[in-house]
Amino acid sequence: MIPYLPNRTEEIRQLLQLTPAEIRARVGKRLAVHIDLDTLHTAMAAEICDEIATRNLEDQPTRLILPVGPVGQYGPLLTMITEREVSLADCWLFFMDEYCDAEGRALPPDHPLSFRRIARDLFLSRLPARAGLDPARVFFPDEDNVDQLAGIIEQVGGIDTCYGGIGIHGHVAFNEPQPNVLQTSVRRADINDFTVTINAVRAGIGGNLAAFPRAAYTLGMRQIVNARRVRLYCRNGYGLDWANTILRLAVLGQPGDDFPVTHLTTHPDFVVTTDEDTLRSPKYVI
Repeated sequence: MIPYLPNRTEEIRQLLQLTPAEIRARVGKRLAVHIDLDTLHTAMAAEICDEIATRNLEDQPTRLILPVGPVGQYGPLLTMITEREVSLADCWLFFMDEYCDAEGRALPPDHPLSFRRIARDLFLSRLPARAGLDPARVFFPDEDNVDQLAGIIEQVGGIDTCYGGIGIHGHVAFNEPQPNVLQTSVRRADINDFTVTINAVRAGIGGNLAAFPRAAYTLGMRQIVNARRVRLYCRNGYGLDWANTILRLAVLGQPGDDFPVTHLTTHPDFVVTTDEDTLRSPKYVI
């Protein structure tokens, strides 16, 4: 594990002492705040749908990075696409990551932790046929395409928008803290213990650390920072206040490899969306 930046502890302490109003004033348009998670997920769905519809009107393809986490946007997005009859025929969808086993095999699509399964069940398999999404233009990183995905993204013209979440240790996709993380590309990556723990708590598997995947295929930070727009969504949920710190680092933290998301503060079109609960300071600032 790489060390935290000098004075990172003091930086975090100072950030956690800021009121929500002070955070909003400092960050400005790079932070969007919604009253609750339902509103946040609906707004995320609307932004994705509007982007596709607008690019369709301009006769332009839409090339997106999409997450499985958050996932609450996919129900509203499905409804919007269906009711507005938005075509996905000229979309390229690159999902961020997928767990793999110790031998490097991506989890099968019937596995309860499989991101491919979750995306299929919540969204992909439920799209109306008239939406026209070409399955050959939908990608999940795995052992078969890990060496081709970066080139495919370049060949289709790059990413228009990266939509995603933020991990407890600042990962975006599974780009965990590591030296020179900004230079990483599509690869098989190790998942650190902080991420394994929080994900095992949140995944409905009873905190089963022994069986939880320790690696995943992931898009790299290079693909994320090269997107023309980056829209990340940071929220607590699950009755835990786990995201309050990383939210503040994501919008105001000093860039450093110890929390990869902090590198995005210099991106020219970067917005973090959260809810009122996650914007609050935690009960205790230590």
